[in-house]
Amino acid sequence: MNHLRPQVDRLVFRLYGRPLHPELVETLALRRVRRDGVTLDLRITPTGHVITWDSPGVHLTEVTATEDQLLPSGGQLLTHRLHGEHTEMFVPAGGVSYQMSSQVEILSPDIYPHVHQEILADATKRGVLYHFQPHNRLGLSPLGFLVHDHWRGCLSVSTFHTFPSECTVVKTQTLIEHA
Repeated sequence: MNHLRPQVDRLVFRLYGRPLHPELVETLALRRVRRDGVTLDLRITPTGHVITWDSPGVHLTEVTATEDQLLPSGGQLLTHRLHGEHTEMFVPAGGVSYQMSSQVEILSPDIYPHVHQEILADATKRGVLYHFQPHNRLGLSPLGFLVHDHWRGCLSVSTFHTFPSECTVVKTQTLIEHA
């Protein structure tokens, strides 16, 4: 199946305090992790990713989507356009603290291939990786890469989404702390 990445300037970040129906977002790759009473789903999608955190009393869903993608407004806690650098924090009930940062990094055409290859090399060792079809047969394949780390009471998820036609990397980092 041929999946194309949207243009970076169409991407938005959203955080929900509830689950989203699975049919609302196409999943290209999935990893489910269960630990310390928490279920974490890491999904790579055509527009980036969906991360769901489900623990007793708290459910969070983080989504990168296009601005025109049909997603519900109910239960939305945070939203912002993905450009430059952005940081937000949210503290829901239930002893959970959520922090995120995003960065859109536009690189020179000389530097981009090296950064792309570094991301690919790291992704082949750990995490969840998805290779998109390149826009042309000789070009680099866009990548979606998610990696998570757990510590007692803490979860960190880093994402890397490459856009070779724009020489751009969209990065997010999520930190969830829980009692």
